Amino acid sequence: MSETTSAGAARKVAAEVTVSMDGYSSTGPQDDMSWAMGHIASGQSELYYEGIWRGVSTALLGRTNWEGFTSVWPAITNDPASSPRTRELGSWLASVEKIVFSTTLEQDDLEKAEWTNARVSRDAATEVRALKSGPGRDILVLNSASIIQTLLEEDLVDDLYLTVVPATLGGGLQLLPDGYASTWQLASATAFPSSGAVALHYQRP
Repeated sequence: MSETTSAGAARKVAAEVTVSMDGYSSTGPQDDMSWAMGHIASGQSELYYEGIWRGVSTALLGRTNWEGFTSVWPAITNDPASSPRTRELGSWLASVEKIVFSTTLEQDDLEKAEWTNARVSRDAATEVRALKSGPGRDILVLNSASIIQTLLEEDLVDDLYLTVVPATLGGGLQLLPDGYASTWQLASATAFPSSGAVALHYQRP
């Protein structure tokens, strides 16, 4: 991700997501992510992900990830046993501008969490178009497949960071929308020997 956005240039939208070999981002609403934790908890993953989030000034996520992240990340961030990179990521997540897309959450619900600088939005496509033309660095969707699907259908994703872990789920929430057809260029591929995962960075041609 770029560290700055040039004056007058549109902000880029990146989507980062971890998926199984059969293309699912989770097993469903109660997914505990145990199928992906061997990769997510690795030091190699921390280093790779840091190269993405440090160039971002706005994070996007859906209700499920908001509720899941805010329930576990404050404790992880404050745990002395967490690595320095993990604590830095937690501090960034807590303070960066966050847009939470939900039809059920209200602003008061967000303000009950320890994380700050978050607001609710109902319309992902309209919101992201406005963000792209406004000031700031890049925009990142945090592993929220439903938001990524909407933005892909609206042709609003510039960079797709797809990490494939060596597991199959057999069902759950698919990353790509049904009938979605598109063309991308491979920007980079990174293998993680410790977990067996592969990270693929695609960009619009």
